[in-house]
Amino acid sequence: MAEILKGSAAAAAINERTAAAVNELKEAGVTPTLCIVRVGERPDDLSYERGALKRADAVGIEVVKRLFPADVTEEELLEAIGDINRDDSIHGVLMFRPLPRHINESKVCNALAPEKDMDGITDMSMAGVYAQKKLGFPPCTAQAVIELIDHYGVDLTGKNTAVIGRSLVIGKPVTMMLIKKNATVTVCHTRTRDVAKICRAADVIVAAAGSAGMVNADFVREGQTVIDVGINWSEEKQKIVGDVDYEAVEPIVGSISPVPGGVGGVTTSVLMSHVAEAAKRRYER
Repeated sequence: MAEILKGSAAAAAINERTAAAVNELKEAGVTPTLCIVRVGERPDDLSYERGALKRADAVGIEVVKRLFPADVTEEELLEAIGDINRDDSIHGVLMFRPLPRHINESKVCNALAPEKDMDGITDMSMAGVYAQKKLGFPPCTAQAVIELIDHYGVDLTGKNTAVIGRSLVIGKPVTMMLIKKNATVTVCHTRTRDVAKICRAADVIVAAAGSAGMVNADFVREGQTVIDVGINWSEEKQKIVGDVDYEAVEPIVGSISPVPGGVGGVTTSVLMSHVAEAAKRRYER
């Protein structure tokens, strides 16, 4: 049986560190504050928002909201982002995406000050990930993968790692973060030949393809660590499933993260740690 890499344990460790950092900042007269920017009322946005509010309350972070109707104009949204950038009481911003189709999402995202970008949505934040500099913050889910791996003591030094997916949200940033941990990374995508063969040769697999059950028994061997980032709705099973066929893979590999209960449970904790770090950086400046 594989070791189950549960996100709750990693999240608890992050929360403890974040709460301690928040208390120190409050003692210095700084109240770390997150601004949630939401356009419309998408059910998935509302669900994540509820989780973020609960996590913020648990670690002592204040939250303010800037809510807009789905028909908000691009100009109104840009004006609001400008106001948030100038508001010194706001240390970090979580802006839900995708934005409505009538809005230039790239323009709006890049209007946000990188130092307040908590989820890697600005070009400068991504540049920071690639240059390994503190310009904004990496996407929370990508960092959650690293936090989960670190929490369970998986040494990546010299390990062959296969990342399935090349998105800007997961695949590309997590690749750079894995390289920073001294892993040797192969990125697989829709044009990659024989993905299963590449994955079998890897010591660690990060599945972020957005394809339910793509990673099956043919992709794995004994002793591997498998991190499942996928969140997919299965009509057949009538539940949320990952990119990994858990029932087929779990009996074979050395360790595996479940869906739900794995990486997803760590993301809001990472978000709050980013807010605390942003507040600390501003205070130190």
